[in-house]
Amino acid sequence: MAEPSFQKKTTLDKDLEKVARLEKASRMAGREVGRLGLGLIFLLGVLLVVQLNVGLSHGSLFIVVAAVIGGYMALNIGANDVANNMAPAVGSRALTMTGALIIAAIFEAGGALLAGGDVVSTVSKSIIDISAVGDADTFILAMMSALLAAALWVNLATYVGAPVSTTHAVVGGIMGAGVVAAQWSAVNWLVMAKIAASWVISPLLGGLLAAAILALIKALIIFRQDKIAAARRWVPLFVAVMAAAFSAYLMIKGFKRIWRPDGLTIAVLSLVAFVVAFALTKPVVVRAARSLGNRRKDVGKLFVAPLICSAALLSFAHGANDVANAIGPLAAIVSAVSTGGVAAKVSVPVWVMLVGAVGIASGLALFGPKLVRMVGEKITRLDPVRAYAVALAAALTVIVASGLGLPVSSTHIAVGAIFGVGFLRELIAGRPHLLSFAAGFNDGGPKKARKRRLVRRKYIFTIIAAWLITVPLAAVLGGVCYLALATVFYG
Repeated sequence: MAEPSFQKKTTLDKDLEKVARLEKASRMAGREVGRLGLGLIFLLGVLLVVQLNVGLSHGSLFIVVAAVIGGYMALNIGANDVANNMAPAVGSRALTMTGALIIAAIFEAGGALLAGGDVVSTVSKSIIDISAVGDADTFILAMMSALLAAALWVNLATYVGAPVSTTHAVVGGIMGAGVVAAQWSAVNWLVMAKIAASWVISPLLGGLLAAAILALIKALIIFRQDKIAAARRWVPLFVAVMAAAFSAYLMIKGFKRIWRPDGLTIAVLSLVAFVVAFALTKPVVVRAARSLGNRRKDVGKLFVAPLICSAALLSFAHGANDVANAIGPLAAIVSAVSTGGVAAKVSVPVWVMLVGAVGIASGLALFGPKLVRMVGEKITRLDPVRAYAVALAAALTVIVASGLGLPVSSTHIAVGAIFGVGFLRELIAGRPHLLSFAAGFNDGGPKKARKRRLVRRKYIFTIIAAWLITVPLAAVLGGVCYLALATVFYG
């Protein structure tokens, strides 16, 4: 009689499996404790920086506490927000996780230090009326509470795997602390309404633009019979468009704290970037195409270098723009403690900027991979072409929104763009000849309809829920933190 092809696991086998699982869990727990320990070391370093710059006297207690909270917020910005810039490149395998972390850390810190500006607004987005807050001590507590509330919420969102807007978190914290510290009338509700509108505008714009860009690439290149000939013609143009878009993006968002060019200057410099990029890219693409096969995967290789550059530029602009979410309230507190008054805008000491820049880079390196993988790999499958569409859509959405005067969130844009390319994949899979007409009725497009869900729905509900509750929950936390800190400092 033949022996069965499988054998029942023995007690020893089961025990060994349990031991292996336990060892794996122990290693994961050890790495988590190690990351938390390094984060704590960074916060202790912040204390040292405060001591070297302002001392640790009784009068500087507010600054000490605020600096630690600001450092904590910077860590959380790096852990959560930066995923939007690097996730497409990592998800498409254009960059390894290590390479992405190195590039992001360098460009985030560089953007914060070089273009973060030496002056910031004390109240993000003019959410509350400073004159209604009262004395300097009340204002200091309100800013400290807002910063702590935002940091706590972003930390929780990162833990559950939800990419959220750190700007919205700060806005909510300021609103809640401002209401408790002053009154409901101190809040600028028109600004709050615009921010609420951005919850819908940002992801829709990003998703529609990303889907349109991807559809265009598929029609012009991917679904063509001779993909390489089409790539030689169109890829240099797409790269030039990206160069122009990111030139405008950097001028509008990346350098806005140190340089605000007018519309004509932005248009002219973007056109120059387009022409230069096209002239440089055309011969490179022609040479590279000679060694490529007539396959979709090979065509995608031509988009890898532009995708990496876009990820770096997005990180630079993010560091320059969003470092204020960590250092703005901190700089305001330092100014209020030093002068005894409240100002609409304050200068940023170098040590405060360093806390923000190093904190974002550290948060990314220590805790960022979780959300990078979730955004880049788990929502939908990305390749270099799809990731290119996401990156270009992110830049174009900011440009369009700025031209229309609409407030948008870079986090919502990036995630919306990923959902956009995912749903376009589903649409094409279910209607295989949808883009064949645009591609010239050739045989390069898909033939057989396949009803598949290429976007994981469970992430949609988690992310949208996190977006919707960010401002109100941060506001509640801001009010609670204000009451708690007021009790601690004043009894």
